[in-house]
Amino acid sequence: MNKLLDKTKGDRWIWLIIILLSLISILVVYSSTSTLAFKRGVGVEKLLLTKHVIFVLIGIAMIYIAHLLDYRYYAGISKVLMVITIPLLVYTLIFGANVNDASRWVKIPVIGLTFQTSDLAKLALITFLARMLTRKQENIKDVKEAFIPIMGSVCVVFVLIAWANMSTALMLFGVSILLLIIGRISIKQIMMVCAGGFVLLLFVAFLGPRREVYKSRIETYMHPERQNSDKTFQSDHSKIALASGGVFGKGPGNSIEKNFLPHPYSDFVFAMIIEEYGTIGGIIVMSLYLVLLYRCIKIVTRAPKAFGALLAAGLSFSLTIQAFANMAVAVGLGPVTGVPLPLVSMGGTSLLFTSIAFGIILSVSKDVEENSNKKVIVGEIPAMA
Repeated sequence: MNKLLDKTKGDRWIWLIIILLSLISILVVYSSTSTLAFKRGVGVEKLLLTKHVIFVLIGIAMIYIAHLLDYRYYAGISKVLMVITIPLLVYTLIFGANVNDASRWVKIPVIGLTFQTSDLAKLALITFLARMLTRKQENIKDVKEAFIPIMGSVCVVFVLIAWANMSTALMLFGVSILLLIIGRISIKQIMMVCAGGFVLLLFVAFLGPRREVYKSRIETYMHPERQNSDKTFQSDHSKIALASGGVFGKGPGNSIEKNFLPHPYSDFVFAMIIEEYGTIGGIIVMSLYLVLLYRCIKIVTRAPKAFGALLAAGLSFSLTIQAFANMAVAVGLGPVTGVPLPLVSMGGTSLLFTSIAFGIILSVSKDVEENSNKKVIVGEIPAMA
């Protein structure tokens, strides 16, 4: 154990956030899966211990392994991931498992697990963008040499994800725009990207297979009073959970709305947190993600290499934007989507991809620490002499 702790590097605050979010996840999922366990005819302890806790522990192990690998290796890995991701997204649209009228899931042979290919795509695109922006810095303003190759990958992944999962695609597109700004792409070109993204959004929204779903969700959000109770069922019960939680909450395991919400352990896990732990519990969870973003920004500003800075920035933006999108849906600030709360919501493979993202951020942080230590040592030698 001491050897493991000695090898554990990186920002200690981020490690603390990982542990706290993992503990919160186990507590809330344990409480909110009782109805699911009843439907499956098993004990909640068996359901929790055989799935979620195991994935949480595997996730922490993957964070540890990913942070040990020098982040520079992820530049090469990103090329392989992109080669795998694009055909896999196409395969998912054609042959993927259909859930809620959308093909988002692919079944892994032998082990029988399913995963959303968009989780892999997020990791692949962000690492690939960080690599491309770093390599093209000498001619970053050149449209042919830099802009077209970079935006080609963004647009292809955006369309393939948006065809089945608009919310994830929009968040990934937003992260890509932030990376382009940090990577010194010209404002004129970024405006062209935004215009192009808007055209692609309209194309998918009006011609895609889920156009009726998107239209219904927007109408339900904009005009809930005109909808029947079936369409506003999830948002209504989420608001009931928020209102009944009060300041201090009902206490662990005392949620009532977990018996009504379809996915209280994933999409609406933040509503469960507030119902059981109150407004204080919700503020604590929000604060953890804000501290995570702050610590990651410090890593970005101190990173000695452009690739490390872009990598940490992209992954941290992705995690925090996803977190606040999930919380916004729970409190009624956005239409209902299927976005999980990073490292808190129950979900096997999504939790593992999130863990890898945390591990890569810590790998960059580890490099920042090592470079800082080298500067201190070099600076002390003349003084000692």
